[in-house]
Amino acid sequence: MISISGLTISYDGKTNVIDGLNLDLTERSVHGIVGLNGAGKTTLLNALFGLIKPDSGECEFHTEHLSKKHISFLPTENYFFPNITGNEYLALFKKEGFDLHGWNGLFDLPLDRIIDDYSTGMKKKLALISMLMMDKPILILDEPFNGLDIETGRILRSIILRLQEKGKTIIVTSHILETLTNMCHHIHYLEKGQIRFSKNKDEFGSFEAELFEKLEAQNRDAIDSLIS
Repeated sequence: MISISGLTISYDGKTNVIDGLNLDLTERSVHGIVGLNGAGKTTLLNALFGLIKPDSGECEFHTEHLSKKHISFLPTENYFFPNITGNEYLALFKKEGFDLHGWNGLFDLPLDRIIDDYSTGMKKKLALISMLMMDKPILILDEPFNGLDIETGRILRSIILRLQEKGKTIIVTSHILETLTNMCHHIHYLEKGQIRFSKNKDEFGSFEAELFEKLEAQNRDAIDSLIS
């Protein structure tokens, strides 16, 4: 179990981006975090990985403090050292027995080329391979489908589900709700720094209808006034 208790984070000491957040995440499941822009999704993931120190609260895994030793993290945008090749980058994560040739058969990356020349999608795929190399029990992916073509997106979905079957716990964010509903076991709705509710897979249909109706209702009057 990953347990988040009373997590509070502010960047200016005044306004809480994450505001007393409580959430329990079952292991060996795919969890989706969904919310509008500014809801605090990336801040929450950065805190789980240890990139941000919270003002208060605790994140635990198996009753010990959750840390980088438990997690492989794929941020929305990855940093790569300049003037190195894909192979040189992956050598930083080299793991005995990892079938790099086999994995790159899926992603088809020019690993002998300088990363600076890679497209956005190619960089994302390279970062994904490095995550797989680390083989941590928890994978956190912040908008992992951004920049991927349709085929690679489906490959990534299959990888995530297979990793879950093998016992990994996976946390994914996406601005596209449908991306999460066809992959996740649980979805948690983040609003104004708090988890407002969580839904299991058999509740996703009603969740989508309620959420979209709420969002459309919020903007209906403004749209009607602009389109006459």
